[in-house]
Amino acid sequence: MRTWDPRRSVFGPAAHRGRAVAGLVAAVLGLVDPAVGQAPSPGITAVPGIRAGHFTYASASTGCTVVIADGGAVGGVDVRGGAPGTVETDLLNPVAAVQTVNAVLLAGGSAFGLSARDGVVRYLEGRDEGFRVGEDMVVPIVPGAVIFDLRVAGARPGPECGYQAATDAAGGAERLAEGSVGAGAGATVGKLRGMAWAMKGGAGTASVALESGLVVGAVVVVNAVGDVIDPGTGEVVAGARADAGGFADARRILRGEAPSVPPGRNTTIGVVATNARLTQSQATKVAQMAQDGLARAVVPSHTPGDGDTIFSLATGRLESGFDTGQVGALAAEVVTEAILRAVRAASGLPGLPAVKDLPGS
Repeated sequence: MRTWDPRRSVFGPAAHRGRAVAGLVAAVLGLVDPAVGQAPSPGITAVPGIRAGHFTYASASTGCTVVIADGGAVGGVDVRGGAPGTVETDLLNPVAAVQTVNAVLLAGGSAFGLSARDGVVRYLEGRDEGFRVGEDMVVPIVPGAVIFDLRVAGARPGPECGYQAATDAAGGAERLAEGSVGAGAGATVGKLRGMAWAMKGGAGTASVALESGLVVGAVVVVNAVGDVIDPGTGEVVAGARADAGGFADARRILRGEAPSVPPGRNTTIGVVATNARLTQSQATKVAQMAQDGLARAVVPSHTPGDGDTIFSLATGRLESGFDTGQVGALAAEVVTEAILRAVRAASGLPGLPAVKDLPGS
């Protein structure tokens, strides 16, 4: 009887060969980013009005990532994980009074890392950006989410981390760094067999721009319990390693004995941004649709023991020529791309190899 093979699908060997040929052509033409082995993407900073920055501790594998919306943006959020570590998400409810977000924090350090938000708030207050409460005072609106990296990190991000990441945030042509940086410095993936068989995760960014002027971008921090899978080929890119080499494949593991996964140590978090003008309800729908991109690339995702969270920001600089469903669908695409880029650009740690450390990479 034929055994089930997750790679035997409409995206089978022929499709994989086609992608390999396309990749070779791109490399010859100089269109491949050697750090991640795929075409370079402008990333989330391609969205007009969006700046982003990392801070990574020099002596520890942790840090934070900040996405700033200059002049503010309409925000939304979708939390699907069963063990989230978040702050100010209630403000993004469409019935809430505050409609404008100034920045979003992504950080390592589990709940301790939420204190990095204080530094982002201080930075924005110094620029007089925030919800105005009288003529002489603003309250910056900064929601955020964290990953659990305490077993790897060696430190806990604090206010200085958030302040420095915000200070260093850049936009436009300056690409946001990827891999083992910022909130992704201590991220890991493939933990269904335990940390002894896990691999390095990281942070990735991607974007798409249409002739209509619509731009959608994402930055994602990948710290998943599951494997990262390329939906174009069905193949595992990074995940739980097998005893004899290669990957154990989370899809096979889940069809065997139930794995024992400690709760609260696994999370994929991110921000999607667009220049489209959206209401808060529409921005929330975009965040919900963006989660589809996470589910395509991470197996399993949205589990009881993780905190999968996606924020959305809409700067409103493009008033027409788009549809909310279109924005959400593109958001899902760039989330998937950002996840793949995150693990491909990551650097390994002792006992935690990265994709580029594997034989044949």
